[in-house]
Amino acid sequence: MQVQQKAVTLIGVPVEEGSGRGGCAMGPAALRIAGIGHVLQELGYRVSDAGDLRPEPTDDLATSARARNLPAVAAFTRALEKATFDAADAGSLPVALGGDHSLSMGSVSGMARYAEQVGRPLFVLWLDAHADFNTPETSPSGNMHGMPVAFFCGQAEFAPILPAERPFVDPTRVYQVGIRSVDEEERVAIAKHEVNVFDMRAVDEEGVGAIMRRILAEVEGRNGLLHVSLDVDFLDPDVAPGVGTTVPGGATFREAHLIMEMLHDSGLVSSLDLVELNPFLDDRGKSARVLVDLAASLFGRRVLDRPTRSA
Repeated sequence: MQVQQKAVTLIGVPVEEGSGRGGCAMGPAALRIAGIGHVLQELGYRVSDAGDLRPEPTDDLATSARARNLPAVAAFTRALEKATFDAADAGSLPVALGGDHSLSMGSVSGMARYAEQVGRPLFVLWLDAHADFNTPETSPSGNMHGMPVAFFCGQAEFAPILPAERPFVDPTRVYQVGIRSVDEEERVAIAKHEVNVFDMRAVDEEGVGAIMRRILAEVEGRNGLLHVSLDVDFLDPDVAPGVGTTVPGGATFREAHLIMEMLHDSGLVSSLDLVELNPFLDDRGKSARVLVDLAASLFGRRVLDRPTRSA
């Protein structure tokens, strides 16, 4: 089985205010320059590039000392929630080009609204070094890229960013793989809400193939939609250095590709985030090319079809 939709919508999300440092706003441009649209077209997809989002007004929101840059992040959240829902509703697979991980507040919320409309449960595969289940009260930094999972699970309603009656994601349907940096209070919250966490020790002991088979079997058994959120820091910094929150000991190049290949074979993926790419910190576009290569595997490029690059 293959990814079901043959139409893909690229949505640039140049948000960096959630990360606490500059650079991620250049991520969408770097991914386009690395050829993401061209690669997906070569794989047989009808690619529509919606351009970069224009943030929605947030005059109704006040600033917050514990959620840094709240109005700016909320503006992108509102715009991306709508853009993601509209793309999915039109029969296209939305791909959010980030931008920091706060953008998932919008993309996952948009997919949750779409999933409710079609009467299917939404599952989230969170490929990241961090759990991102903080709230303004628990976050040591106040940076909102550490809060999206708590937000779309309904556990961080700290401001009226989106309608309070919107659908949320059940935390037991969130699968986090590659985790290796979690704040203490965040760890308690994850356990309390029964988020499924496969940290790097689990990856080492079980292997990503076995972990992915368990996750995909659960999603398929529930007739679910699957949102995939890929943070550059899921990968080991030696593989992809272009990220502001590097944590040693991440996934290898082949582990990441195996995950993407299995996702493609499952036919379950309904939406995708590519986040936290900071070209300012990258090595001559290396991380952008890796992300595009991984997206190509998710959309059907086989191992035998991989191009050879000279040094």
